[in-house]
Amino acid sequence: MHKLVLIRHGESVWNKKNLFNGWVDTKLSFRGKREAKKAAKLLKDFRFDIAFTSELKRAIDTLKIVAKGVPFKKSWKLNERHYGDLQGKNKKKIREKYGKETFFKWRRSYEVKPPPIQKNNPYYKETEPRTESLKDTYERVVPYFQKEIAPEIQKGKKVLISAHGSTFRALSKYLGNISDKDIAFLNIPTGIPLVYEFDDNLKVLRHYYLGDKKEVGKAIKEVRDQGSEDALLKV
Repeated sequence: MHKLVLIRHGESVWNKKNLFNGWVDTKLSFRGKREAKKAAKLLKDFRFDIAFTSELKRAIDTLKIVAKGVPFKKSWKLNERHYGDLQGKNKKKIREKYGKETFFKWRRSYEVKPPPIQKNNPYYKETEPRTESLKDTYERVVPYFQKEIAPEIQKGKKVLISAHGSTFRALSKYLGNISDKDIAFLNIPTGIPLVYEFDDNLKVLRHYYLGDKKEVGKAIKEVRDQGSEDALLKV
């Protein structure tokens, strides 16, 4: 049996402020560092051979806390989804301006893209995508997994990926054969290790979060409710 551990970076300073992160290179919050340290304790019996992460420091710093000293590879293909012109904007305000349905489609649907980032957006970069759907993210994450990560798992290596919510929604869609419709309702919490177990052909046998089930459920709900009145109370 083979195992793969996924960990979405700990809470970032923009997660705390309820802002869209995307490709903006934000840091971990105090809570995010604490989440990563807690994850490290949950993973104390795992001995990783190699790790993979995005080019964004919130994922890299989480990895360095969770798997200190483990060699790792970085790739932009594991970056968070580019949220276009929503990057840097408050989720609650976007929800109020455009309505719950549009807000949900921009955050969670498979094919709908947020508005492209404009040149007057302070986070605009010529070298980055203008916007991405989850499908766009899937089309870079999955081939990278197949080419770079899956072979390491099949060699028997213990592998960790530290990345982002959309990265792991895309990868979970692939691993679990989740439909385009149902993927909208998958939420990945920050800082909680998600373990996949495979047979020798990398067929998924099961997957599960480490830690207390009630705490995991609460963390998933918190991600689901971002942009709602309840989320505002947590900021």
